[in-house]
Order: sequence, then C-alpha cells, then structure tokens
Amino acid sequence: MTATAPAEIGTARRWSMLAASTLAQAAAAVMIHGPAFLIPTLHDRQELSLARAGVVAAMPTLGVMCGLVAWGLLTDRRGERLVLLTGLTATAVLGVAGVLVDGVVPLAVVLFLAGLAAASTGSASGRVVVGWFPVGRRGLAMGVRQMAQPVGVGVAAISMAVVAERSGPQAALWVPVVACTLAAVVVALVVADPPRPDPRSGAAANPYRENGYLARIHGVSVLLVVPQFVVWTFALVWLVQDRDWSAAAAGALVAVAQVAGALGRIAAGQLSDVVASRMRPLRWVAVAAAVLMALLGVAAGQDWSVAVPLVVLATVVTVADNGLAFTAVAERAGPFWSGRALGLQNTAQYLAASVVPPVAGLTVAHLGFSWTFALAALFPVVAVALVPVGEERELA
Repeated sequence: MTATAPAEIGTARRWSMLAASTLAQAAAAVMIHGPAFLIPTLHDRQELSLARAGVVAAMPTLGVMCGLVAWGLLTDRRGERLVLLTGLTATAVLGVAGVLVDGVVPLAVVLFLAGLAAASTGSASGRVVVGWFPVGRRGLAMGVRQMAQPVGVGVAAISMAVVAERSGPQAALWVPVVACTLAAVVVALVVADPPRPDPRSGAAANPYRENGYLARIHGVSVLLVVPQFVVWTFALVWLVQDRDWSAAAAGALVAVAQVAGALGRIAAGQLSDVVASRMRPLRWVAVAAAVLMALLGVAAGQDWSVAVPLVVLATVVTVADNGLAFTAVAERAGPFWSGRALGLQNTAQYLAASVVPPVAGLTVAHLGFSWTFALAALFPVVAVALVPVGEERELA
C-alpha cells in the first residue's frame, strides 16, 4: 500500500483532518448522549418513571457498546475514511426514522440502532488523529479531538431539551440528524487514511499478551465513567426538579459546563505532552473527580448555593480523563490493533454508561440526588490505585 508519511503532509492538512475527526465525533455524541436531555419530557409528558426514562436515554449507549469492537475491526482492515462515512450516514438516516416513529418502545429501538451506527466514529476518528500527528503533539491533538464529546453533549443540552419541551422528544432528534449529515460531508471532503508500517515489522503483534497495561487502563476508564455519566445524565434533572430552574436555563448551564469540559480535555492532553506521561495526569484527574463528587454530594444535600458551581467543576473534571486514556491505548496498541483496542476501551466505558442512568435513577428515587452524587465519588477512589503509572513506557 502506498501512503503519505505524516511528515510529508502540511500542517494545515493535518489540522483540517483533526477538525473533521472532531466534528464527526461531536455529531455522533449529539445522537448518543442527547436522549439524556429528553428525560424531563419523557417523565412529565409521557409519565415515565425516572428509571424507565433513564432506560430510554441509555439505549444509544447500549447500541454503541454492541457496535464498537466490530467497527474497530472494520477500521483495522478497511480504513478510517470508509468507516466514518458509513457510520455517520447511517446515524443520520436512523435519526430521521426516530422522528417518524410513534411510541416509546419504537423510539427506544431506533435509538439503539442509531447508537450502533454512531459507534463508528469512536475508533476511526481517534485513529485519524494518532496516525497523522507526531507523538510530541499527540496529547494536545487528541485532547482537541476528545473535546468533541462534551461539545456534542453541550449542543444537545442547549437544543434538544428545549425542542423536546416545545415539540416533543421525537422532534428533538432533528438536531443529531443535521449534525451527522454535516459531519459526513466534511469527512468526505477532508479525511484521508493515515499510513501504516509494514506488518512484518512486528507492529501487528497482540499488545494484550505483553502485560496488563491496557486492561488496567480499560478498568480505570470504566470506573471514571460512573461519576461522569451521573453528572451528565442528572445535572439537568437536578437543576429543574430540586433547584426549580427552567429547562432552557438548566440546558444553558449544562452546555457551558460541557464547553468548559472540552477545554479541560485539551489542557489535560497538553499537560500529558509537557510531562511526557499519560498516566500521571490520569491519576491526578481521578483524585480530583473523587474530591469534587464528594463535595457536590454534601453541597446538594445541604442545599448550598455552591452546589451549582460544583456541578460545573465536576462536569469539567469527570471528562478530562478520556483523552489521556484514549491516547495511551492507541499508542500502546499500535496501528494494527488500535481499532480493536479502542473498541474494547469504549465498549467497556459504554457498558458502564448504559447501566448508570437507570441505576442512578433508582438511587435518586430512593436516596435523593445528594447521595447519588456522593456515592459516585467512590469509583474514582478505586481508580486512583488502578492507574498503571509504573508500567508506562517513555514517550518516543
């Protein structure tokens, strides 16, 4: 296969592919995480319990979980561009189907299939970044790419919650339809598959047979998903139900918090380049997440005004780990295994993410928001000890 080496493309082309990959991931995030902002409408208008509404909101993440490894394998074998175009187009088509269906069960099925299609961007967009950027700039570049998820959540929060309140939950799905259609067009115009070394050089060896480094990163990421999705899923509901905010005001705050979280991912990536380590900053993030979630639980329980800025800070910190872990997995797995390794990474995360909304909904119903926030602090405490700092190789 003939390919252009990373050094042979211009800086503008490299950053344009980063922008296209980021847009693709952000558009997919609108579809995957946007249904969480339909929970108030499903709860109030369609009289679903918080637990049942949480199940509907979790269907796209369940679909993502089922599709990530298969998309990763296809990316390893057929390339990033094909996977991105196929997945984004299918996601947009299924979004239109979601607008047209009638009833909660058909909507849940369509959301599952849309998540299955949107899973395509997980491995493919990350591999575009890792393949085209040198290691000394890869943390920053992946931080930019990883900001796509909170930006996508922010777009969904500020738009889908309002549209759902005014026109119903199905009408809100036009937002991800437009986003995925735009992203597919940009990918078609900009993205090229990055080069790969000759597999006979040893780069195709199974990295999971070396040690438990990748498995430990997967475990850390699963643990840190819990506080992230507790905040993502129930911050808006908490503001509306416990703090008496309007859906528009709550959605605006969540959107601002998600933008701040996106910038935090860039900062975490840049920090990892500066200190030449992905794992040490990952451990620092886990410590901060544990402290903030515990403080948020106390503040929400006492109805202190500081609880609102704390939920913003928690939103920022609980997403900062994703770029670090994602970059570390791609670097250790290599170009012939990173699709599958990133698929496994995200599958484990989305497995946890699909469980969090309904379980946290039950916890909120029985114990309240404050205890739910506080209990989520236990998971990053465990993650601190699991981060494989001692097994990290020198970045080169």
